[in-house]
Amino acid sequence: MKPLDPAVEVIVARHFQEFYATRRKPTKTRFWREVAADCRAQGLVPPSIRRLGRWLELKDQARLQARREGRDRAERRHLATPGTLTADRSLDIVQIDHTKADVTVVDPVSRHPLGRPTLTLAIDVSSRMVVGFHLSLEPPSLLSVALCLTHAVMEKSHWLAARGINTDWPAYGIPKAIYVDNGAEFHARAFERACSEYQINLVHRPPGTPRYGGHIERLIGTMMGAIHLLPGSHFANIFERGDLDAEAEAVMTLQELETWLAHEITGSYHARVHSALETTPLAAWEARGSEAKPRLPTDLRRFLVDFLPSEQRVLQRDGFHLFHIRYWADELRWMMGRDSRKYTLKYDPRDLSRIFVLSEDGPIEARPADLTRPAITLWEHRAARRALREAGRRSLDEELIFTTIQAQRDLVNSAERETKAIRRHKARRAHLKRGSMIDVTPATEPSDTLPAPKNAGSVLRDHPGFYVEEWYDDD
Repeated sequence: MKPLDPAVEVIVARHFQEFYATRRKPTKTRFWREVAADCRAQGLVPPSIRRLGRWLELKDQARLQARREGRDRAERRHLATPGTLTADRSLDIVQIDHTKADVTVVDPVSRHPLGRPTLTLAIDVSSRMVVGFHLSLEPPSLLSVALCLTHAVMEKSHWLAARGINTDWPAYGIPKAIYVDNGAEFHARAFERACSEYQINLVHRPPGTPRYGGHIERLIGTMMGAIHLLPGSHFANIFERGDLDAEAEAVMTLQELETWLAHEITGSYHARVHSALETTPLAAWEARGSEAKPRLPTDLRRFLVDFLPSEQRVLQRDGFHLFHIRYWADELRWMMGRDSRKYTLKYDPRDLSRIFVLSEDGPIEARPADLTRPAITLWEHRAARRALREAGRRSLDEELIFTTIQAQRDLVNSAERETKAIRRHKARRAHLKRGSMIDVTPATEPSDTLPAPKNAGSVLRDHPGFYVEEWYDDD
């Protein structure tokens, strides 16, 4: 190509650096107009748009796309990937990741919209089988990873039967390696220590290389595509969503969405031919499975406890103090007076009514010293502490925390009753107004007040869990 006039080249290069090769991503036509305007202002002949296009073609296209659209997109299109992540047998490599589900869920009692849940998924790279998942209204955390991994490891026939699902889900067992990104929950000491204890090779994907998580990302895309069919879907972008009000359309609770996803995974995804495998994930799992049975933990409950978040505490004369709550167990008396070393305390943020103290003889279950305390979540506990701090109290005591939580629950219940009563009252007035026009009077009128539903309390407290949660309901 004949080179540009040096003066014109200066103008073109300046607009390329400051205007075209930026995240504003102007069109080639707009780029040409800016160049032509400056050329004419200086009495120069501007290049044609076709010649300017040939000038752009000589630039490093990978670097240009990285400047205009970001490095991730540029790498996916231009970076050579001579090797792919492969696994010979099932459970050789499992990938785990989170995503915000593109659908709003509702409260199981009031049916009011609660928000979009977080979906944690685990996929077997060899067979593309979904080995486990977990839904939560909380952001990604070590707890969601622990519950997803426990669901992946466990044999699922009881879990499916409890939800009325008749399809098979033969994927279970401890994986040999887990591939994850660099989220804080995947770098937690408790997660790394538990993986080491169960001889799981933990591999973090290199920063800035999303292609290393391609299998789980494609699975997430497939699951979101299915979720877009549900009422309350937010779709992938505002153009697909249009003027649809996702909150107004939402109808499914978190537990109903969990069951729906289990149907979608076992009855649809596992039974469809995967383009990369040229067979179904279910057939690939059975064909690529090891001759030996999958490796299982001797105690599934202990497996979950090992992956739960933890804190280090010294055993005091009256027990362990965690989250301003005093915990005690009779077994702790035999540990008194040994030394002042710190013990590892495992806790489930969904239920602070018990913790697990790791000792040489196994985990010891400890409960609040005051057994009259109600079961609360860590989120309720933190909200109560925030409320106390905002009220100006510097010292926090256990009695005040539980009193505050109970007052907050009573306020929620009262607000829910009042809201329902007002809505019923408005509905009755509208009905009477319409009835007066046609001279029809209802035989009975609904009551202005409604009793509080029995399970109307903290939404977090009523979250559905996996089969393993049944171990905690033995009070």
